[in-house]
Amino acid sequence: MFPHLFSSGRGVNIQSLQEAAIKELSSLLERCEGTKAIVWDESLAGPVGLIAKYTFLKDHGVLKMFALNDGNLPEIDVKNVIFITRPSLKLMDVIAATIHNEERRKRVMKKDFYLYFLPRKSLLCEKQLQNKGVYGSISYVGELQIEFFPVDKDLISMEVKDGYKELYIEGDLTCLHQSALGLVTLQKLYGRIPKIYGKGKYAQNLWELTKTLSIDSSFISSEKGSIDQLIIIDRSIDLMSVLATQLTYEGLIDELFGINNTTAYFPADKFAKQEENNIPAVQTADRKPIILNSGEKLYAEIRDKNFNAVGTQLSNSAKRIAAQLEERHAEKSVQEMKKFVEQLPEVLAQKNSLAIHTAIAEMIKEKTSTPEFFDELNCEQDFMLCTDVDKVSNFIEDLIAKKAPLRTVLRLICIQCIAGSGLKQKVLDYYKREIVQTYGIETLLTLGNLERAGLLKIQSGSRSYAVLRKTLKLTVEDSDEIRPKDISYVHLLYAPLSIRIVENILKPAGWQGMRDILNEIPGPSFEDNNFAVGLSGARRGSMTSEVSSISDTNRVVLIFFLGGCTSAEVAALRFIASQEDNNVEFVIATTKLVNKNSFLDCFIEE
Repeated sequence: MFPHLFSSGRGVNIQSLQEAAIKELSSLLERCEGTKAIVWDESLAGPVGLIAKYTFLKDHGVLKMFALNDGNLPEIDVKNVIFITRPSLKLMDVIAATIHNEERRKRVMKKDFYLYFLPRKSLLCEKQLQNKGVYGSISYVGELQIEFFPVDKDLISMEVKDGYKELYIEGDLTCLHQSALGLVTLQKLYGRIPKIYGKGKYAQNLWELTKTLSIDSSFISSEKGSIDQLIIIDRSIDLMSVLATQLTYEGLIDELFGINNTTAYFPADKFAKQEENNIPAVQTADRKPIILNSGEKLYAEIRDKNFNAVGTQLSNSAKRIAAQLEERHAEKSVQEMKKFVEQLPEVLAQKNSLAIHTAIAEMIKEKTSTPEFFDELNCEQDFMLCTDVDKVSNFIEDLIAKKAPLRTVLRLICIQCIAGSGLKQKVLDYYKREIVQTYGIETLLTLGNLERAGLLKIQSGSRSYAVLRKTLKLTVEDSDEIRPKDISYVHLLYAPLSIRIVENILKPAGWQGMRDILNEIPGPSFEDNNFAVGLSGARRGSMTSEVSSISDTNRVVLIFFLGGCTSAEVAALRFIASQEDNNVEFVIATTKLVNKNSFLDCFIEE
């Protein structure tokens, strides 16, 4: 159903995950006989689109779909109303209001209500429905057990929007439990993972919980599966990388326009010129949706490149397509002409793709060529180089005086704080005072969130970032963005700490050789051998032989980001995998794909 999810390597085939998810959804729909309307938790409608197309739902009797928002449904003649939601007490109130409103309407045919929690039931939510007096009106309460949504052939996401905030500010461990269930599911599908590494406050908790849940699962094979190693990275150990400006093509699209569930929306009028090239006219709506995944060849080629290298790639593609189309004027035999005609639809599709990405690149160029973009980038890069991190920044002062967007100001202050391993007390107090005076007293709530999240703090004795910058070469000032030789190209200057850790684990000395470095990074670190355990508790097989057997072949490494990861980090991992001497394939899993804007937004109180 989704060819771009298929992987031909020896590693993990993400298409299997999608097929398992579609089986779950199919079973849910088949339980409800007759016509159906689905009422979605708004946060799920997009992710479910990653596993099933609308035609699939239509074939299973779904006539309409609605967002779960105000407690009212339009008039629709269906037998079944199916609520699909994440466990949330607020949404239970909306479901209760919806059922009450439907029951008050006089209808010839009575509706049956079904409720499915994704990924697991919640006793608190069920109790809330009982308190609201609607639990008895629901014919069936079940689970839609889908932990991961497939984004691409090497990338999966749980699409938990505020996972980091829930863990570090609210103390809500739901995300941790869902992540553990997800790791169990992956081992059910792809086999036991023999070697595990982790770093960060909640990384070890996650693995311990995963092991506990695995013991209760009889579906995990005792034999080593297709994944050789698992590396769990707690977002808290590397907050710089999530706040840094991404300079890859995909990263810039995400930051400037937003990518949600592989779809980005752009101003429709920017694509109007395509009509001159015999390309179908764009829709009349203000925004044009573009699906972005590796199913489109050109996008797969340019998405992970530094934006400065994209223009050359587009130019080369344009020349190649022009040469292919020019062939139609050459003298050809009947057989050659037949072959050309067969290839023509693909060539025209490539031409359409080129026109779309040229238009997108032009829109990005408009925004990145502004003095404001350059000044902001220069400020954050100065901080990354540990320049003037111990005093109030004149540039940030000017931004506050101009009442620049609060998110911009907060991001730069947080980057300065991380680079200085904290801010001096008088500097932090000054920033707080200026922000409250300029943006209002309600910003105190936001500042408090940032402090609890570890993004703002008082400087202590150690300068861990300065040490790590040198030992791990986090900044590379002569980085070549056109023909990169190092992962720092994704930010032009800065190499993501999270990916430097992965790079070092892949080296011969591995985890053991990183002990001193890991001690400089906040939070505990651990490694574990995931032995298969029989009913008697005896270990089966030898971990030594399992690990040694993969040393001479392509390793398949699962990287799990607890709290979100960026497109730039994904691009850096793909870059490492593309280097022949590394002999590695990555599967990247995350609680959510984020960027500097979406990550900060969850801390900003309106």
